[in-house]
This record gives sequence, C-alpha cells and structure tokens, in this order.
Amino acid sequence: MDPRCLTVSGLWKVFGSKQTRALELAESGGTKAEILDDTGCTIAVRDVSFDVRRGETFVVMGLSGSGKSTLIRCIARLTDATKGKVALDDEDLTGMDESSLRRVRREKMSMVFQHFGLLPHRRVIDNVAYGLEIQGVRKEERRVRASEVLDVVGLKGWEEHYPQELSGGMQQRVGLARALAVDPEILFFDEPFSALDPLIRRDMQDELLRIQEEMHRTIVFITHDFAEAIKLGDRIAIMKDGALDQIGNAGELITHPVTEYVKEFTKDIPKAKVLRVGDVMQAADGQRGVGSVPASATIESVLPELLVDSHPMAVVDDEGIEVGIVDRKAVARVLEA
Repeated sequence: MDPRCLTVSGLWKVFGSKQTRALELAESGGTKAEILDDTGCTIAVRDVSFDVRRGETFVVMGLSGSGKSTLIRCIARLTDATKGKVALDDEDLTGMDESSLRRVRREKMSMVFQHFGLLPHRRVIDNVAYGLEIQGVRKEERRVRASEVLDVVGLKGWEEHYPQELSGGMQQRVGLARALAVDPEILFFDEPFSALDPLIRRDMQDELLRIQEEMHRTIVFITHDFAEAIKLGDRIAIMKDGALDQIGNAGELITHPVTEYVKEFTKDIPKAKVLRVGDVMQAADGQRGVGSVPASATIESVLPELLVDSHPMAVVDDEGIEVGIVDRKAVARVLEA
C-alpha cells in the first residue's frame, strides 16, 4: 500500500475575474501585491505541493491571511482550486464529478471546523450519528456506533442532551465524535480549538493526541498557533502569502529554519522543552558515551546529567541501538542559537 494518503501537487487558488492573467504574472515571479494592483486578483494559494502519510498528523500553520484555510478548503473541494491536483488514495479529487465527490466525502473524509455546526434540534447522539444517517446506516446500528464514539471522546452519559446544554468544549467534542463516527480515511481540522478558552483548548489538544494514539487517523490540521502545531504535528508546514516556506518536524524547523519568517516563529519557543535529544545528537565517530539516553527524550530531561558530567552520552533508538552521542556543547549550541 502507498504510504501516502494525500498528495497535493502544484495547487493554486486565485480569486478574481482575470485569473489567467494573474496566474501568468504569478508564475513569472510577480508578488501578491503586484498582481492585485495589475489584475484585481488575489493569489490565495500559490503553487503548493506536499504529501501526507497514512496515520500522520500534518499541520499547516501561518498567520491570518496566509492562505491556510483556503488551502484546506481547496483540498477538501469545498472550494474549487484554480490549478493543480489533489489525490486521496490515488483518486483525483480535483477532477471528480459531484456524484463521485459526495461518495468520497461520505466514505473517506470528515471535517471539523472552528464553529461546531451542530444541529440544535437534534440530541447529541443524533448529531454524532448524522453522517451515518447520510450513508444510509440503519438507526439502531448508527446509534450504537455513535454511542461508542461518544465514549471515546469522554461524553458517555450525554447522549440524550441537546447541544445548547453543553459547554463549548463539550460541543467541540461532539463535533469530533461526529467526524470520527463515519470511520474516515482522513480528517480535516480548520482551527477547531481557536475559539475555546485556553484551558479547554489544552484539554482538547490532549484529547486529540489521545484519540490519535488509539485510532491512528490521517489528519490535516490548520492553526495559527506554533505551540499548538508543535504539540500536535508529526510534521509542520509553515505558510506565508499563499506559499509554503518550509516543511519539517518541530526539531528541523527550530534547529534549521530556512527563512527569516520561519526563524521568527521559532525564536520564542522553549527549546529545551520541545527539542528531543535526537534533534541535537552527533555521529559517534569512535567516541564512547558514558551512560545512555533515548533519542526521544527532551533536552530538558537530560540537562542535569550533562551539567554534572562533561563526557558525551550515548543516544539510543526505540530498539536500544546506539545511533549517536550528545554532549553539553551540542546542547548549548542549539539552546543559544
């Protein structure tokens, strides 16, 4: 099976009436401002390409106006792209007719947005079961499935309540349960937690991590918060002016930012808490480590030992195999950068 679940290739989205002219200017190097001035068109998504692996949480982040929400809407075909291709399991979403697209949406994808979109006249269990109802699943079967998923998201016992009787965080859990109930191949999240209070937002992030650990879904997650991106993402794509500046895991973005824009995002991150030993380790080159530390351990967790002993420590992978060494100088270089 292809390890890629989703493939986005050369995707563009132009808003305005002179799209052909705007694309010509953009492809020849015109800036967003120049194209707007010349054609009245806005380049919202600019030649974006990436793959998302099965079971991966792929986060797209950027400031307001960077194009991230337009990107996810184009990927899910809520908005038609101007140019480019999106493939889900080798099926071309951009070329599908409406009938085929409805089938894919019912069977393979679910979406969770900032605004919960719950049906106020339906009880919680019927909101969760709505996607199954659209699929034609029998009432008894869909209610059993909805009840199981409500248990997964921590809402057991709330099945017969109405959405307005729940807190904001609980309503978002209902939205998450509704998305999971149809057993989707891929989940799209568009800033789902940004309207929640900070403590509830943190709880929902933890809940999503727990569910992902259990269910291993493919997720594309949109956010403007770099801390949220680091917490949730296996890989992160940083977006600016409709284009992707850099794609990588948190360690790669923090230790090797390729643009000043990416560097600005990462400079205030508590590196010792976020970076893993594997992000700063070096090749052993004949050196022997004193003791060992997992590559997955945070730098913060090994700092006390490195401060006590100047000798390098061996770094081991999940199988206990030595993959490098780490010492206080390597850590200091990264933390002081």
